[in-house]
Amino acid sequence: MLQIKEVKKAYQVGDFKQVALNGISVSFRKNEFVAIVGQSGSGKTTTLNIIGGLDRYDSGDIIIKGKSTKDFKDPDWDAYRNNSIGFVFQNYNLINHITVLDNVEMGMTLSGLPSKQRRKRAIEVLDRVGLKDHMYKRPNQLSGGQMQRVAIARALSNNPEIIMADEPTGALDSQTSIQIMELIKEIAQDKLVILVTHNIHIAEQYANRIITMSDGNIVKDTNPYVIDSDYKTEYKLTKTSMSFKQALNLSFNNLKTKLGRALITAFAGSIGIIGVGLVLSLSNGLNQEINSLETGTLSDFPLTISESPMYMQMRPGRYPGMDENTEGEFPTGNELVITDSSENSFLHYNKLTDDYVEYVSNIDPTLYNDVSYGTSLSMNLLIEVEEDVVSKVQTNQIGWSELPNNTDFIFDNYDILEGAYPTNKNQLLLVVDSYNTIDIQFLTALGISDSEGTLDFSEFVGMEFRIVPNDDYYVYSDITSLYNITTDLLTAYNSPDAISLSISGIARVKQDANGTILNEGIGYLSELTTDVMTNASTSDIALAQVASDTSVMTGLPLTEAAKRSELRRLGALETPNSIRIYPVDFNTKNEIKTYLDSYNDDMDEGFEIYYLDLAETITDTVGTLIDTITYVLVAFSAISLVVSSIMIGIITYVSVLERTKEIGILRALGARKKDISRVFNAETILIGLTAGAMGVFIAWILTFPINKIIGNLVEEMDAIAKFSSVAMLSLIAISVVLTLFSGLIPSRIAAKKDPVEALRSE
Repeated sequence: MLQIKEVKKAYQVGDFKQVALNGISVSFRKNEFVAIVGQSGSGKTTTLNIIGGLDRYDSGDIIIKGKSTKDFKDPDWDAYRNNSIGFVFQNYNLINHITVLDNVEMGMTLSGLPSKQRRKRAIEVLDRVGLKDHMYKRPNQLSGGQMQRVAIARALSNNPEIIMADEPTGALDSQTSIQIMELIKEIAQDKLVILVTHNIHIAEQYANRIITMSDGNIVKDTNPYVIDSDYKTEYKLTKTSMSFKQALNLSFNNLKTKLGRALITAFAGSIGIIGVGLVLSLSNGLNQEINSLETGTLSDFPLTISESPMYMQMRPGRYPGMDENTEGEFPTGNELVITDSSENSFLHYNKLTDDYVEYVSNIDPTLYNDVSYGTSLSMNLLIEVEEDVVSKVQTNQIGWSELPNNTDFIFDNYDILEGAYPTNKNQLLLVVDSYNTIDIQFLTALGISDSEGTLDFSEFVGMEFRIVPNDDYYVYSDITSLYNITTDLLTAYNSPDAISLSISGIARVKQDANGTILNEGIGYLSELTTDVMTNASTSDIALAQVASDTSVMTGLPLTEAAKRSELRRLGALETPNSIRIYPVDFNTKNEIKTYLDSYNDDMDEGFEIYYLDLAETITDTVGTLIDTITYVLVAFSAISLVVSSIMIGIITYVSVLERTKEIGILRALGARKKDISRVFNAETILIGLTAGAMGVFIAWILTFPINKIIGNLVEEMDAIAKFSSVAMLSLIAISVVLTLFSGLIPSRIAAKKDPVEALRSE
């Protein structure tokens, strides 16, 4: 069964070498009760520790079922203790913060036995030692004899082949000692029991073999046994492993016994989380406020590309003639450069081409809410103000504009107060402001004389207009050879080619809208623009203007730009004269600007196309302010996190010192070094989880007074501090990771502790 061959062991303390075992050799039978006796320092406990795999021999060999242990590594010895050895200690060595049942199950847990089998086996052995009724108690609720019975039950639970008993009655009274020895004697009937004791009377009364040791040597053996040298058997070890769940359970129960300290530690660890949480909540709230503001601002102030002349400030990358070698560089030296501001700007004229329009149309549609094109197309709009009385409508007075194609954005930001949104080119939409007010010039343009009080929505829904074709609207004079607007508006109004229109609905911007993309006034669908332009492009006046460099209506000569403008007005030129891009937010705006800037990379000087961004100053100012505040607060919070992590590392190390004996017990049961690390890593995870949850909760509570204070200062920002669920979960995860990292060194220290020394600690 078990054979020890010439085993030597010595301990080195400084220059002094203490020989504990001096080449002992002994063999043990499969079933026998062996007592090892001797004076203190004789080597009996060292022998027990070496046989049990708690200590390592210097030379010689231990052979288990014919298998040599010379090549055993730490995991092999751990598995050996778990599979083949059951320890019964003088001081019981139970883990006080878990139940009796959990203590008994521990060895089986390490061997990977399923939960139901562990529980069944543990109850059986507790019943065998007479403690079934006490299995849910903690060890410190039992008497000394009962605790020793628990230790015996734990030793038997994994059904080991060898029971190692080290002075099992040393801390018991005589009556209890007899009961324990009778129980051990019963166990020895089908197992090898090796008892270490200094009491020769107990050895003689219960053991069937007594080995006497002195000065590291075996001096007497009452029933020696010699193993046949050819004895061989297949000895397999089942590797041990503590599950992370069990490690969490151990650490959780330990923390419960020190609940006050654990909560104080968690609170200290939460301070940094509170700081970061407040930063994130404020940042999140500010971003939400700014995103709302940005979308609204950018809807009112889009990126505008126009053929209207614009003054460009001379700065790197934004004016012709800039030396590409110095572009974007700051001047050096201590001299002031004298400039003339009137010469540092230039008048630039964008010439929009079909190629550029196509380039803009290829912008990623996820970056903008809408792109609108201005054509300056003159729609010959007429209205019948009285029966057979027709009037021209000045489109600039009624806010005549094309509706954007992004209807989803419109419905998200506008309410239809009356009627319905246009679904075809013959329907119009009346857009009013947030107060339902309408300008008197609008009414005048529609021929409405009642300009006081209020008007019902029904007076506008269904209102009819007509767009008259150019050939019916303009007439040619043989006398002047020029075109003029017809004086017979009624005939033009009744032209069979006129397009009939009517207002189908009234819309108003929502109170919580992200933008005001629609112009106040009357809007129409893009299909109407296409239809009118298709007809107008082949009209007589349009064709005449294409062929002439003078105005066909005034006879005055036209510049190139003026002719393009006139052709657009008459519908002879489809290329727009302005483009407005409404970005989704500031970030997408910058992406769009980068895309637009790249168009100029390959353009010759003077042919670049520039945009106007009225919101750029707001973007830079607000962005810089938020970034600065965020960096400062994050830096402050980061310092708190570092301090908290160091403190948690120290607390974990203190826990290692306090649980040294528990480490020894776990190692005696077969726990690996990595299992010990896992126990303390589990403890730091629990502390980190608690600290994170506590920090997030406290930070969330603090957002209420913060919002109250800020709300008193700025009414619109009474809910500026907002926690997102993602931020909460992220902070808890960060807390767990940081505390786990801070506990790595203490957990490694715990894993490296010598099990024999750990068991001796108190």
